[in-house]
Amino acid sequence: MRTKHTFRLPAALARQLAEHASRHRISQALVVEAALTSLFSPDSADRLEAALARRLDRMSRQLERLERHVTISNEAQALFVRFWLTQTPALPDAGGIAAQAKGRERYENFVEALGRRLARGQTLAEELTRDIDPGAD
Repeated sequence: MRTKHTFRLPAALARQLAEHASRHRISQALVVEAALTSLFSPDSADRLEAALARRLDRMSRQLERLERHVTISNEAQALFVRFWLTQTPALPDAGGIAAQAKGRERYENFVEALGRRLARGQTLAEELTRDIDPGAD
């Protein structure tokens, strides 16, 4: 036995219901019935929990990759700064202006190279991974 129900939906939701029913060539009542059956089904909570667990696992893996990339970046920068500080001799006072000009030029070149590299999608972490373990591809 079926019972008739009358209810109102927001316009956007009504449009979605009509489009879904039309696309699948079924009645809107059947779509609503399936949705309510799914909502009230005893295993719906289990399905929701499983879906959330899968999503949390994926997010955890993404965070682990992000942490690894940040660690690599930090180590690369620290190594560079340490090397630069130990290998770069102090400049005489007379060469300071020329050194500043050369430094600005090098910085501009660095920014351009970084922009090109990011535009290609090439990352230091991927390059280091390939250099460390060539068979990882």
